[in-house]
Amino acid sequence: MAKIIYTLTDEAPLLATYSLLPVIEAFTAAAGVEVETRDISLAARLLAAFPENLTEEQRVGDALAELGALAQTPEANIIKLPNISASVPQLKAAVAELQEKGYAVPDYPEDPKTDAERETRARFDRIKGSAVNPVLREGNSDRRAPAAVKSYARKHPHSMGAWSPESRTNVATMGEHDFRANEQSVIMPADDTLTIRLVGADGAATVLKESLPVLAGEVVDATFLSAAALDAFLAEQVARAKAEDVLLSVHLKATMMKVSDPVIFGHAVRAYFADVYAAYGDQLLAAGLDGSGGLGAILESLSTLPNGEEIRAAFETGLKDGPRLAMVNSAKGITNLHVPSDVIVDASMPAMIRTSGHMWGADGAEHDTLAVIPDSSYAGVYQAVIDDCRAHGAFDPTTMGTVPNVGLMAQQAEEYGSHDKTFVIPSAGRVEVVNAAGDVLMGHDVEAGDIWRACQAKDAPIRDWVKLAVTRARATGDPAVFWLDEARAHDRNVRALVTRYLAENDTTGLDIRIMNPVDATKLSVERIRKGENTIGVTGNVLRDYNTDLFPILELGTSAKMLSVVPLMAGGGLFETGAGGSAPKHVQQLVAENYLRWDSLGEYLALAESLRHLARADGNARATVLADTLDQATESLLNENRSPARRVGQIDDRGSHAWLATYWAQQLARQTADPQLAARFAPLAQRLTADAEAVSAELIGVQGHPADIGGYYRPDEAKTTSVMRPSATFNEALGLLSS
Repeated sequence: MAKIIYTLTDEAPLLATYSLLPVIEAFTAAAGVEVETRDISLAARLLAAFPENLTEEQRVGDALAELGALAQTPEANIIKLPNISASVPQLKAAVAELQEKGYAVPDYPEDPKTDAERETRARFDRIKGSAVNPVLREGNSDRRAPAAVKSYARKHPHSMGAWSPESRTNVATMGEHDFRANEQSVIMPADDTLTIRLVGADGAATVLKESLPVLAGEVVDATFLSAAALDAFLAEQVARAKAEDVLLSVHLKATMMKVSDPVIFGHAVRAYFADVYAAYGDQLLAAGLDGSGGLGAILESLSTLPNGEEIRAAFETGLKDGPRLAMVNSAKGITNLHVPSDVIVDASMPAMIRTSGHMWGADGAEHDTLAVIPDSSYAGVYQAVIDDCRAHGAFDPTTMGTVPNVGLMAQQAEEYGSHDKTFVIPSAGRVEVVNAAGDVLMGHDVEAGDIWRACQAKDAPIRDWVKLAVTRARATGDPAVFWLDEARAHDRNVRALVTRYLAENDTTGLDIRIMNPVDATKLSVERIRKGENTIGVTGNVLRDYNTDLFPILELGTSAKMLSVVPLMAGGGLFETGAGGSAPKHVQQLVAENYLRWDSLGEYLALAESLRHLARADGNARATVLADTLDQATESLLNENRSPARRVGQIDDRGSHAWLATYWAQQLARQTADPQLAARFAPLAQRLTADAEAVSAELIGVQGHPADIGGYYRPDEAKTTSVMRPSATFNEALGLLSS
């Protein structure tokens, strides 16, 4: 019998699972559908990486590897919730928590010197950053706003800040000497094994990556960002923000781009505090305080330095004399430069655009902002939206169209920065990509400190991506636009392949275009202002950015998107929306016993997972479950039973109870399966009658601290108690198993 795998992940989605999964298990079991769980949380992956350090009772299986293998089979049916894309500070915090709980996980080796330390570091590096998604994504991405969600947003619009034509908010980007400008690309003529090496001025070669297997037709790219040019650019932006009297913010992705972007973040910290590093740089750098871990990590470590308080005062002077920084938390004094993973470009830029082009200042008020996105590959997309809002005002959620996305991501396509092909160059020379015959395919002259990286996109995923785009264009009748930049070597190669593979598909009567990202953005926002829809067909990184950008503007959040990944082997991966794992929601739960997370993405993914199972297994009841779940979700939205924002109102647990009520009601009244209707009728009656009592119990526990026994690995009993506090609801749910 086919089954659904429901993943246990991190932070708010994990907490929500403690409340929602019992509902899912009860409903699906009653219909003969099996649901199993697999723990792919950061903590579980850390434990799986170091089994020799643990007792027999503490050891866990490598669930991620298991699911990665499953994703390559037709039987796969995986519901994937958001994970932490672990930065080094998060990794260290998770390790510390596990150690406190008695797990002998080793410390993260900052500067490994022995073979054993290097092996330990390599294991950590496989966990760091966006390590989960590349393993599971054996298909391309189809992300869109379901009709019910879009309809709700139009009837109940989220807040949109007003834009002024005088807004001084802008994006600053390098435009030269960066990853976009330096890119080279080749299409492999045959299967091969490549080597990446650094050739010094003396001709001596250092191997950076010894073996890089590639397939015939694979697109392989190489590029680098100049550290000297980056420093000059950042110094200019610090001066510009000060001169224009706007907030300064830096927008990177130090989680997914886990090698390059923390380094760039460190450059930004040093540029802002240039005077501090001029005076104390040798001492700070010797202590490993280069800014890559953020200002917060520096300030925490100053107590270990003999003149730490003197240096702390210098940093405080730097904050006072420099341009005003955008804040992550004004009340707590946490700036944009405090933690690399606090300001993630794909979430932070849309939020800024939605809020009048403003970010928060230290005074707790909103201000115009200079948003610094060093690499120019996609920075122009955000500038185009800002320019449009400056000219035409804020978007109107009640009338605007939608921009669904078909994204190239299968088999780790375009996984810039999330792999072992990114290097900080140790010394001047030339980085070369060489094939097995010794031919140099690509090469760059580099200086010490430059950031060099390569990526791959296999031919089969590109072909599948084109087919999926055509399929979606035909299903919707909307234009499909491939976002490809002729100025980039990679995009020129991919464009040639897209043109070839479009000819293999029936595109009769379809509007399919190829445009550079800036022009594609302009077209898309022009059309959404008219209420028209445009399918964006993008590469992997731009998929990540756009599936936050447009949903946040259209729906108020990217977590309400339906995210289907038709796996190339025939299975299905159903993601519960973009939107991160919401650490602030965990903090609120611990402080106030209130979980603001919205599980709408889980409802949407579950319905599609059930439909996939029905097709694969011939289980007609799975179709009934899916259809009634969609009806219940629509009722939930129309009756305003989604989580509110503050204590004393409905939170995610209350939303789950209402979903169960509406779902049971729909199942009880459906006529496709009378036996199933009879099975759910008592539950529907009971939940309808007890709705007020359940609501009172769920709201009654709010307003007090909640103990879940851990952040990265919560205590199961404590968390279950916190997330399932309504005895009335729990007893009612038990009717299905009686």
